[in-house]
Amino acid sequence: MIQPAEPAVYIQRGTAAFRRTNLAVFSAGFSTFALLYCVQPLLPVFSQVFGVSPAESSLSLSLTTIMLALSVLVSGSLSEVWGRKSVMAVSLLSAALLNIIGALVPTWHALLFVRALEGIAFSGLPAVAMAYLSEEMDRPSVGLAMGLYIGGSSLGGMLGRFISGFLADVASWRMALGVIGLLGMLSAWIFWQTLPPSRHFHPRPLALGQLHASFLEHLRDAGLPWLFIEGFLIMGSFVTTYNYIGYRLIAAPYGLSQTAVGAIFIVYLAGVGSSTWFGELAGRLGRRKVFWATIALMLLGEAITLMSSLAVIIVGITILTCGFFGAHSVASSWVGLRAQHSKAQASALYLCFYYFGSSIAGSCGGLFWSSGGWRAVVGFIGALLVLALLISLRLSTLQPLTVAAPTQPPASL
Repeated sequence: MIQPAEPAVYIQRGTAAFRRTNLAVFSAGFSTFALLYCVQPLLPVFSQVFGVSPAESSLSLSLTTIMLALSVLVSGSLSEVWGRKSVMAVSLLSAALLNIIGALVPTWHALLFVRALEGIAFSGLPAVAMAYLSEEMDRPSVGLAMGLYIGGSSLGGMLGRFISGFLADVASWRMALGVIGLLGMLSAWIFWQTLPPSRHFHPRPLALGQLHASFLEHLRDAGLPWLFIEGFLIMGSFVTTYNYIGYRLIAAPYGLSQTAVGAIFIVYLAGVGSSTWFGELAGRLGRRKVFWATIALMLLGEAITLMSSLAVIIVGITILTCGFFGAHSVASSWVGLRAQHSKAQASALYLCFYYFGSSIAGSCGGLFWSSGGWRAVVGFIGALLVLALLISLRLSTLQPLTVAAPTQPPASL
């Protein structure tokens, strides 16, 4: 007698599996952003120690993100062959080890080389994590889970920047990179111990022809390419702001120390809450109704940073941060839900654009800083965000997809 197939079981909110998954992806997001952005408050230090310009100093971040952008297209596809969990774990551990190596290298160009390798190592996590959540979570829980993952990213970005800025003041930039690397290794261990194995992943052979066709199909979708462009614009705006605000606040009339500049990144705590809140709100109201508001919030925050009061500047950075993490939470979960197949490739394309925005806009911002100071930087970022807002309004008219697995009721898109 043929036994009936067991119904597919998805991870649901309130279960032990949900808590374990969120602890794992929160740790992964924490580690990734701490390792990736720990150099950001050190950019003025690199300018002094190695005698490089602000734009050259930003390469310690931009090279990492551009290699991440290129490599994520391959890593997402490799996870279709080797499995989600193993690819993510190797990515986390190798990135942490490379950060420690970066603390030991003797020259500027050696540091840039290690940071480029680190970008390749990072690529095994972001797109694969997005694919894992969209495969294993029931649809009503995806928005919250993605928000918690991005909340971990914001907390990691905050503490990574704060710790590195503080250690650069009391010890050295080498100590800063080494300590962040050790924290990354601890996060990798927590991730491996707590993430449940995939139950809905089915490995398949790597076929380059099918991969090419999959990418093209995603690019032909009515909504996905616009979401990819939004990733470029919102990430480029966000990273450019944080890249050069340190140069402004270290100079007169503020004259802040590296520790004080690093402490400003505490506003990332606002991102922890906003990513989760906006993710849940988008699940209830629909992403089309929420996404444009997050970008408008970013534009408002950026405009406020033009003021001269330090307290008001910090308020503006906080508003920008809330808007960014909300926008990224909504857009990244939207990509995972809209893609009807090859979700890792769809997530990889989004993240490719996302990190290209970090690399290209982040470095171009240095040219605006050198030519016109903070007002020129804000003008550049404002142009990016206005374009992002216009695209978000176009996306608000996008018709939602209704195709879903029988056990997965369609979420509002």
